[in-house]
Amino acid sequence: MRVGLLNSPASRLRAYWAAYLKELDVEAVTPALDDAEALALGRQSLPGEPTTVQLALGRILALDAVDVVLLPTWPAVAGDAWSEALTELLPRRISGLPTLIAIQDTGGPELEGHAAEVGLRVSQNGGAVRGALAKVRPLAAEPRMSIPPLGRAGLATVAVVGPRVLLAEDVLSGGLRPALEAAGLYGVFSTELPHGEVLRRSERMENAGRVLAGERELFGSASLLAGKSAVRGVVLVSPAHDGATAGALDRIAARMHLPTLRLDLHPGQTEFDGLAAFAARINPNPLPAQENP
Repeated sequence: MRVGLLNSPASRLRAYWAAYLKELDVEAVTPALDDAEALALGRQSLPGEPTTVQLALGRILALDAVDVVLLPTWPAVAGDAWSEALTELLPRRISGLPTLIAIQDTGGPELEGHAAEVGLRVSQNGGAVRGALAKVRPLAAEPRMSIPPLGRAGLATVAVVGPRVLLAEDVLSGGLRPALEAAGLYGVFSTELPHGEVLRRSERMENAGRVLAGERELFGSASLLAGKSAVRGVVLVSPAHDGATAGALDRIAARMHLPTLRLDLHPGQTEFDGLAAFAARINPNPLPAQENP
């Protein structure tokens, strides 16, 4: 069986699933197009949908003759059908797609049972599944991470918070960090934070048990960074055409005590409305730019 892996840098367990398929002796196939080409293909097929969905679809369409595709799940926010049921909705919108299997993208005690079910679907060999699970078990642990440096000389530090499927994808958000630095801001991105600390911080959210995982994760990241004395402001970023994530971030912005800036990010975007005014508000006396000799 040929199994498609989207090879997204946003996937936390990418190495786990790749090694698992190898141990199962299943042929893993990755997209034949680069990210920019895959995004263009997805945008052509689903114009007007969130750019994160377009990129995922483009990568699926760029897979060559696969039987199934393993699609990492996204933590859902309220009102977002795509994050709640991506593998169900895509085949309804685009005919002829291979079978899509949602796979867990975080560790935890339930991962191995889930992986066993996926392994049986793609290999039909219980003995191979048990052996493969034992070999890849070390890859299921979250890598040790610490909060990155919270300052850079001459720049004011801001938290940059958004969905992992957006901020970890250079093709979708690569223009944001240079734009921040050009405005005199040093961005600490939520994708750089230890996931465990983010989840623990999210428990402080009012009615956290009733809030979907995606919004809790966004709140946990914003709250964790906003609580650091070095952080002067918060930039909340959603994918273009993603009203549900934008709404979740608007609710989080209302809870912040630091200056906030809300951005809807388009692929390739390098200029952002309101960024200069936001930078001036939190860093009124920036160091003068260095002249090249």
